[in-house]
Amino acid sequence: MKTVTVFGSTGSIGRNVAKVLAEHKDKFKVRALVANQDVQTLTEQAKMLNAGMVVVADDLKYLSLKGAMFGMDALVGAGKKGISDALNMDADITVMAMPGAVGLQPAMEVIKKGKVLALATKEVLVCAGSLVMRSAKLHGCTILPIDSEHNAIFQTLNGEMKDKGQVDSLLLTASGGPFWDKDLNFMKTVTPQMALQHPNWKMGAKISVDSATMMNKGLEVIEAHHLFDMPSEKIRVVIHPESIIHSGVYYIDGSLLVQMGNPDMRVPISYALGYPDRITSGVERLDLATLGKLTFFEPDNKKFPALELARYALQQGDGATNVLNAANEVAVHAFLEGKIHFLGITKIVENILAQMGNPQMLGIYEVLAVDKEARQRASEFIGKLGVF
Repeated sequence: MKTVTVFGSTGSIGRNVAKVLAEHKDKFKVRALVANQDVQTLTEQAKMLNAGMVVVADDLKYLSLKGAMFGMDALVGAGKKGISDALNMDADITVMAMPGAVGLQPAMEVIKKGKVLALATKEVLVCAGSLVMRSAKLHGCTILPIDSEHNAIFQTLNGEMKDKGQVDSLLLTASGGPFWDKDLNFMKTVTPQMALQHPNWKMGAKISVDSATMMNKGLEVIEAHHLFDMPSEKIRVVIHPESIIHSGVYYIDGSLLVQMGNPDMRVPISYALGYPDRITSGVERLDLATLGKLTFFEPDNKKFPALELARYALQQGDGATNVLNAANEVAVHAFLEGKIHFLGITKIVENILAQMGNPQMLGIYEVLAVDKEARQRASEFIGKLGVF
C-alpha cells in the first residue's frame, strides 16, 4: 500500500485526485490533505479518504476546520506550520496541485526527501526548472507529470526517457481554448465570464484564462523542456480542438506515438498514482467510431502572442521564465477583476520581461525574490495605466 499526501486537494486537480484515491482505498493510504481555504470540501475529503492529517493554508480558517473535524481521528493544522507538518508526514507519493508559484517551496522540500513528486503545478518548473531538475537528480526524486500533455509524453516514452538518439522531437497539443477560431476584433471584447468557459475541460479560473490566451501552452513548452531535456525548437505545438490526442513523441524513423483518451484528468492522475502499474481511473473508454473526425491547426501567433513570448523567455533562461510566470499571474488576476482588458494580459507580461530581462537565480531565495519583484512591477504597471 502506497502512502499519499495531496497539496491543493480542493482545487480542480485535487478533487479528481481524491476521486481516484477513493476508488482505490485498498492501494493508497492518505497521510495528509492540504487546501487553501475550502474547509467544507477539505472536511468531506478527509472523511471520504480517512486522512491522517488535514491542513488549511489560511490561518484564519483554522478554527472553522478544527470545528468541522470534531470527532474525527485526524490531526488538524494551518498556515506555514501546518504545511511543514504535512510535509513531514513522509508520504511515498506527494501530489503537488497548489496553483501558481506557491507550490515551489513545498515541492522542493518533497524533492529533498527523494520520494515521488506527482507534479500538477507547472509553475514549479516554469519558475525554477533547472534548479528543480538538478535537485531531483541529486536527491533521487522521481517527478511524474500530471498535466495531461506531459503525462501523455511520459507514457509515449514508455515511462522513461529513451535514448535521446531515438527521439526526434515532442508534440504538444492545445485545445486552443474558447477563442482559437475567433478574430482579433472579437478578442478585444472578451470578458472574464467568456474566458472562463473552456469548451473541453473543467478547470480553475487562472488556468482557464491561461488556456484562452494560450499562455498555458507556453508554460507547458517550458515545462516540457525541463522534464524531457528537449530544446524549445524541438517542441511543436498544434491546436487540436477536440482534446482527444493529449500529446506525443516523434521518433527518428518517422513514427509519431501519441496518447489518446477522453478529456478527463483522472486518466493522467491514475497513471501517476499507479506508476509503474496502471490502475482504473473511472473514465469511459474512448470510442473511435463515434468521434467522426479529429482536426489540427497551427496556432496563430498574432492572435496568441503568449506562446512565442514564453519561447522567448525560455531561450533567455530561468530568470526570464520566472518573470514571465509572475507577471502573468498578476495580469490574469487583474483581468478577472476587470482592471485590464483580455489583450492587455500579454502586453503586461511583455513589458515586465523587457524591464527585468533574465535575472540571475542561484537558489530558492533568489527565485522567490525575482518572483516578488516581477509581481510588484506588474502591479505598479497596471496601477499607472488603469484599464487598457
